[in-house]
Amino acid sequence: MITEQVTHALLAALTHAAGMEVVRREPIRIWQLSGVERLHLADDTTIVFKYATSPFTNEDRTLRHLAAHGIPVPQVHSSVTIDGTLGMLIEDLGPATRDASENDAAVAVARLHALDLAPRLATLDDTALCALPARSLAYVERLTDTGRLTGEHDLAPLFQALDHATAQRTAGAEIPPFGICHSELHPTSLHITRHGWHLLDVAKAFNGPGILDLATWHGTRNPPDPPRLRRLLNHYVHAGGHPHALLDRAGLPAETWALAWHRIWAAETLLHQATLTTDNPSTETLDAIQLQAATALELLSNKSRSSISSPNRT
Repeated sequence: MITEQVTHALLAALTHAAGMEVVRREPIRIWQLSGVERLHLADDTTIVFKYATSPFTNEDRTLRHLAAHGIPVPQVHSSVTIDGTLGMLIEDLGPATRDASENDAAVAVARLHALDLAPRLATLDDTALCALPARSLAYVERLTDTGRLTGEHDLAPLFQALDHATAQRTAGAEIPPFGICHSELHPTSLHITRHGWHLLDVAKAFNGPGILDLATWHGTRNPPDPPRLRRLLNHYVHAGGHPHALLDRAGLPAETWALAWHRIWAAETLLHQATLTTDNPSTETLDAIQLQAATALELLSNKSRSSISSPNRT
C-alpha cells in the first residue's frame, strides 16, 4: 500500500529536480498499489504523475525501452524510486480524439511484437505458463489461511482442476509471435489523437506469446468469442504480424488457446495483487477470478474445441 508520505516524497523529488511548480493535482485513478494524477503547473502546462509499488515498479524502464525501439509511448521525463515505490513524470498526451478500433490494435501490436525480447521483463514461456495455476492455488491458500478469503467463493477446486487440465495444453507458448507483450491491451490502453497512436499502461508487460495481447482486446470478463478473436488475428497478420499467430497450439485453435491462457494469467495476476494489499478482496474481484478460471477450464477442455471453434477459420 502506498502511503501519502511516500507520494509526497516522490512528487517533491521529481518536481524539485525539474524546477516545476505544481499549482493543482488532479487525480485520474488511485488505488492501493498505484495512482495516476494530472499535474497543473505554474506555466499553464500539464504533466502526468504516475506512481506504483511492487509488482509495477519496472514501467519507467519499459517505456524507455519501447521508445528507444520506435514504439509510440508517452515520454518519461524523469523517474525516481523511494521506499520501493516508483514515481514518474510522463508526457500528458491530452484527450483522445476517438476510440481505438480493432484495426488500430492489429497495427499497434504487430509493431510491438516485432521487437526482440526485452531485458528485465519476466518471460512467460511454456514452463512459466504451466506454473500459473499452481501459483494461483498458493495465493488462494494464503488468502484463506489469513482469513481474507471466506464465504461463497471456493476457488481452490477450480485451480486444482486447471493445474491438471493445463498439463496437456501448455505447449505452444513459444510459437511466434514471441516477444514483448503489453499483457492488458484494451481499447483504453491504446490512445488515439491527431498525432497517431500511443501505447499506455505497460506496467504489466512481459516477454511471451503475442497472441495473448489480442486475446485481451475484447475483455476477459466478457464471454469468450473465438470467431471474433480469429478475425482479429487475421487483421493482425494482414497488418504485418507474424503469420504463425494463426497456428494451432497444444491441440487447440490459436484463438481458443489464447483466450484460455490469458484468463489464467489474469486470474493469477488478480490473486497476486490481492495478497499485496491489506483489504479483503472485493466480491467483484473474486467473481472475476472465479469466472476467468471457470471459463479457461471450459476453453481448455476437449469439448471446448468442438463446440466453440469457428467453422470458418480463415
